[in-house]
Amino acid sequence: MRYRLALIGLVLIVAGSLLASRVQTSGGVQIGEAHWRTAEGAEMSGLLYRPAGLEGGRRAPAVLLSHGYINTREMQSPFAIELSRRGFVVLAMDMTGHGSSGGNVGAAGFGGPSALAFLRSQSFVDPQQIGLAGHSMGGGPILAAAHAQPDGYRAMALVGSAPGLFGPPDEVRPDFPRNLNVVFGGLDEFAGLMWRSPKGTGLPDSAKLKQVFGVASAVEPGRVYGDPALGTARRLDLPHVTHPWEHFSSGGVAPVVDWMQARLEGEGHPLPAGHQIWFWKEIGTLVGFVGFILVLLGVFEAILALPWIGDLRRNPEPVVAVRGSGGWIALALTAVLPALTYLPFMKLGELWLPSAHFPQWIQNQLLAWALLNTLLSLLAVPFLRRGHPDFSLDIPRSSVAALAAVGAGALALLAVDRLLHVDFRFWVLGFRPLEAPRWGVFLTYLPFWILHSVILVRGLCALLAVDGAGRRSTYLTAASVLGGGFLVLAALEYGTLFSTGLLLTPTAPLNVIVGLQFIPLLAIVGVISVFTWRRTNSYLPGALICALFLCWYVTSGTANHWSPDYPMTFPPAARSR
Repeated sequence: MRYRLALIGLVLIVAGSLLASRVQTSGGVQIGEAHWRTAEGAEMSGLLYRPAGLEGGRRAPAVLLSHGYINTREMQSPFAIELSRRGFVVLAMDMTGHGSSGGNVGAAGFGGPSALAFLRSQSFVDPQQIGLAGHSMGGGPILAAAHAQPDGYRAMALVGSAPGLFGPPDEVRPDFPRNLNVVFGGLDEFAGLMWRSPKGTGLPDSAKLKQVFGVASAVEPGRVYGDPALGTARRLDLPHVTHPWEHFSSGGVAPVVDWMQARLEGEGHPLPAGHQIWFWKEIGTLVGFVGFILVLLGVFEAILALPWIGDLRRNPEPVVAVRGSGGWIALALTAVLPALTYLPFMKLGELWLPSAHFPQWIQNQLLAWALLNTLLSLLAVPFLRRGHPDFSLDIPRSSVAALAAVGAGALALLAVDRLLHVDFRFWVLGFRPLEAPRWGVFLTYLPFWILHSVILVRGLCALLAVDGAGRRSTYLTAASVLGGGFLVLAALEYGTLFSTGLLLTPTAPLNVIVGLQFIPLLAIVGVISVFTWRRTNSYLPGALICALFLCWYVTSGTANHWSPDYPMTFPPAARSR
């Protein structure tokens, strides 16, 4: 049936999104968009979670949550879900320069002071019972909020973060930060940056941590130091997790929930900290993500039956009868080179500084990596030439087909975002709507992604066009070749981390974490490339879909380091997440 794949995708999107929505509204929680402005005028955005039972003027304790660098408010949903179902009002903010918020990275105290002021102003919030929690660079906004309103909060949790790193320097005082819970993974990749400890497991002996705790000997994990009534309480929790697991693991979420339940007063619905349901939302949004990919493919297949567009349909033509040694070498290079060059080319890409036209520093680095690999591919062609592919090439029809397929996915994502306040994501992989202010950024970067994708997908299809190659083996080969190199890179990095406590390349933790996304993303590019080529004998429709997909993904989820309203800033350790 022509529409079968699209319908299956739609069913998965609806089922997964409903499951995710049901989980995050468990117990009668209501979720809505929140908008406010900083004192400097930047538009800010967040998700506001309201627990049940706030009628009749009742006020509840509240927690302000902030995500880390190049993330968005949705990344804090495990904390938001578990706190809101226990009776806390929760504001999960987008930092300035991130997600749906304006400004640029670091502007207006990362948006933290205005977010706290907004939360305290809500009629259903008890302004005397406010908690602050941030992951990684998310410590920036909550520390800035605490500086701006030292009496405006009661407790704080720094998750994979540290005082004195982001925003204004923090003087060490027994009561600042007030009632502090430090949650830091024993395998956290940023231990040296955050706490000047070579390894996360060595944190209890960190001189910086002991200074914050006001002790001379090693800090004992799980022990409460100081007096909560005086605001001097301190506790270290050291779950055996990595940096990106700190906000997506029971061991990372439970200490924060426990700390806020202990430090903030209110009626609430107390539950054991280990009683968690947030991971079902992750399963739901993962199902939705799979459905999203099927919708892209299904809509592409369906429109090939339409007049005019249908002229794209062709049977794939083999380039060679058998894949010889040259073909296997080319496939191996396609898998190995992008992963091998990833860290050095990303480092080189740091020289491409943010500007008015290219405001996203991480996207600049990713494009430097992608375009340099494109150049390497072109240079290798004369040495690996094998046959002459007879691909079809129809730019107008290919463009319309690609726009229709990606547009259908965009509409599905926009619908579940607006109606259910969920998107398509799993752990470090997150696909969210492209907000209107970022359309110009998207269109600026898109031609570069098209160039990269056209060269990549053409070369891949030429290598896969072998006479008699089976359908399943072709899909598996494409996904393995494109995603396999990054899988091996991640295995080497994290195998070393798990065995020694340090990454294989301990000076590049951010890019190692960013690279995790490219295991599934590039595998998806491989699947899309094969699917479209097998139906059109052309690399172009798949290349255009992949370019739109990748540019959208990176632009919507990456931070703006330049904005017209603020001078560009490079806050301390801006490269640290």
